[in-house]
Amino acid sequence: MAALSPETTLHVRDHCLCLHAQRAARALARRFDDAFRPLELTNGQFSLLMSLNRAEAPGLGSVAALLAMDRTTLTAALKPLERRGLVKVAVDEKDRRGRRPALTAKGRRLLTRALPIWVHMHADLDAQLADADRLRSDLRGMARFGATPHE
Repeated sequence: MAALSPETTLHVRDHCLCLHAQRAARALARRFDDAFRPLELTNGQFSLLMSLNRAEAPGLGSVAALLAMDRTTLTAALKPLERRGLVKVAVDEKDRRGRRPALTAKGRRLLTRALPIWVHMHADLDAQLADADRLRSDLRGMARFGATPHE
């Protein structure tokens, strides 16, 4: 097998969408984690709590789909929020095998405190980006690619 040239490595580094998306995601996550730290909240926990801000407690499947994670990962992510009293996971009355996570009053209060931080962070980001709305649209489009590679 022939060795890859250094030029090939540089080309991949400079053109790999996956690498650039991962780097951007990590940078954004660090920025939001730092902003939410005074509330002892991570950006992922904020997104999870926000996904539960509904009139009726959702099923695990719909929350997992919204957050693009599997149910096992979602269940693990809910546990520390349950321990803090921010979320309560109840048995689904319609299907006793299912679970429905919901915000507690304490969780709603924390989410209410976190929202202005999120708004401020997004205002800063929108001001720094040339076209934040286009980026959001492109990212939503990429998320629709799903986990299955294009054949």
